[in-house]
Amino acid sequence: MAHSTVPVITNAAATPRPVAISLLVSLRPAQWTKNLIVFTALLFGQRAAQPAFIDPHAVGRALAAFGIFCALSGVVYLINDVADREADRLHPIKRERPIAAGAVSPGLATASAISLTVAALAGAWLLRPAFAAVALAYVALQTLYSGPLKHIVIIDVLTISIGFVLRAIAGAVAIDVEINHWLLILTILLALFLALSKRRHELVLLANGATGHRPILEEYSPYLLDQMIAVVTASTLVSYVISTVSPETVQKYHTDYLGLTVVFPLYGIFRYLYLVHKKEGGGSPADMLLNDRPLLVCVALWALAVAGIIYGTSLTHG
Repeated sequence: MAHSTVPVITNAAATPRPVAISLLVSLRPAQWTKNLIVFTALLFGQRAAQPAFIDPHAVGRALAAFGIFCALSGVVYLINDVADREADRLHPIKRERPIAAGAVSPGLATASAISLTVAALAGAWLLRPAFAAVALAYVALQTLYSGPLKHIVIIDVLTISIGFVLRAIAGAVAIDVEINHWLLILTILLALFLALSKRRHELVLLANGATGHRPILEEYSPYLLDQMIAVVTASTLVSYVISTVSPETVQKYHTDYLGLTVVFPLYGIFRYLYLVHKKEGGGSPADMLLNDRPLLVCVALWALAVAGIIYGTSLTHG
């Protein structure tokens, strides 16, 4: 079979759709769930005796921050897809992306990315200058990832993880609450877990053609990635337990019951590993979260449990 010609023919024969819709698809709205981490500061942040979660002003600013980061992450996807369009045409799934398929020209994608960046950063500045600085740092880091950083072993996955940390910091800065250092540690560990799982999925899915699509995959192997994932998994769970029972956390939230919620990250991580190893998942963490009902329920129950413990305790002490 002429495998190398399939991407071009398949994409050319695809049902045509308006360029505006193709451009919207290139922004990958389904991936915007990654920006939900902006709301963690809203969940864990407190101002004096009032939890940020019940402050309408804080909720509004957090929603605005989420919207701005959705726009900026869309910009990053446009930049990345323009840079990777040739390699994406060799990928069995990514070849369907509008830029790789030729439905959106690189010039239009670049112009749209610039316009959206200016608009989003202007909105970020109006929200709070410090928030705009974090947003700009996020765009700069992700742009560097689309260039040289994604070709440096280990640095590639660390860059992805730091992008999530910047999202968490941005959420705290937007609503002007203290940044919890444990939250940042857990964020980078969990993001590393997802990034390494994605690398493993790519290696297994593409097999011998993996390095042709993403050259950095030549530096990895499934065994090496499994070792890294094991280290990060253990570190994430241990850090979560320590963070929930630490004197700092107990004093801040007036409860030592948060440690009981460890059952949710335990199940969530094990469920994710099950999907990666037994169901060949992991290529898109956002899709897995949205499409796997047990995983989605686990995240929802964790959020409800944490909110119930923190704010239930706050009310009894308030």
